[in-house]
Amino acid sequence: MNKILFIIGWLLSLSCLISAQHRADQQHLADPNSFSMILLGDPQGYTKYDINQPLFEICTAWIADNIDNLNVKAVLCTGDIVEQNENIVRNRKMLNQTSREMWEAGSRAFERLDNKVPYIISTGNHEYGYRSSENGKTHFPEYFPFERNTAWRDICISVYPNRSGVESLENAAFEFIEPNWGKLLVITSEFAPRDEVLNWAKELAASEQYKDHKVIFMTHSFLRQRTAERTDNERYAIAPHNWGEAVWKKLVEPSGNIYMVICGHTGNPGGFDESVAYRVDKNTAGKNVHQMMFNVQILGGGWEGNGGDGWLRILEFMPDGKTIKVKTYSPLFGISPSTKHLAHRTEPYDQFDIVME
Repeated sequence: MNKILFIIGWLLSLSCLISAQHRADQQHLADPNSFSMILLGDPQGYTKYDINQPLFEICTAWIADNIDNLNVKAVLCTGDIVEQNENIVRNRKMLNQTSREMWEAGSRAFERLDNKVPYIISTGNHEYGYRSSENGKTHFPEYFPFERNTAWRDICISVYPNRSGVESLENAAFEFIEPNWGKLLVITSEFAPRDEVLNWAKELAASEQYKDHKVIFMTHSFLRQRTAERTDNERYAIAPHNWGEAVWKKLVEPSGNIYMVICGHTGNPGGFDESVAYRVDKNTAGKNVHQMMFNVQILGGGWEGNGGDGWLRILEFMPDGKTIKVKTYSPLFGISPSTKHLAHRTEPYDQFDIVME
């Protein structure tokens, strides 16, 4: 009798496990020997309204739950974690949270990834000044100190001081070593990086230790939506500064081992194609540089919508050592069988392959 009860209990447990695995649209790698990086677009639309904040946590909770399934090596974020860096007077036409409440919400969402996987953030214009980059002051180092995530400890190989002279993860470089891809270096920068930051990144990429690495450079402002023109002459008081075109000329184009640039920042309501951009140009070494913009804040209802409908990108690094498969996916839709058919964006600008030479 006990044996029969044991078997029945085991079968019930197994059925629960199977049903749990199928309750959502679980994602898988195209090749089991691949690894992935997950890209989060500007999340400020999530944090500026209390009702939207759980949507951002769904994204990071989904990532944490899929670290092993998707062999996630890093999470990349294009910046603008908050709508305003330091403001207690709420403009109810565009938010209902103070800056501190927004910083706390963003920090809480990323907390789900702490000590599990490194996340790399390119600080945006909304992380500086009071409301919109009036100066270089930011609370980013207070909410994202190096010590909060042990996953950074062994891979962060260089940092450069921020605009206040503080060493923080605003300007930082991270090394990844993968069997099929060799050595990768992800370098992230502050919003509108100063010349000295670009020089630091350029010298680091060209140094004897890292000159043979494949480099991915992240910065908040680089491409405009849809047209993929590089940003220039933006109207922010923060200074000194470099916009996308200057970053290309001073850093990316002359660097022979920067293969990819990732950014966010721009976008307009009107459609998915207004939240993305992509272009390829040759650097001075004659190699292709893939440039990709991804910004979710206007999705899910425009500037004052739900913050982005949970959209993120899965970047699958294939075992051939040169191909990255890009998929755009929403765990918000995927978490329910009744909406999982909406969880995939498959237009050519949302699902494509990047092939590095």
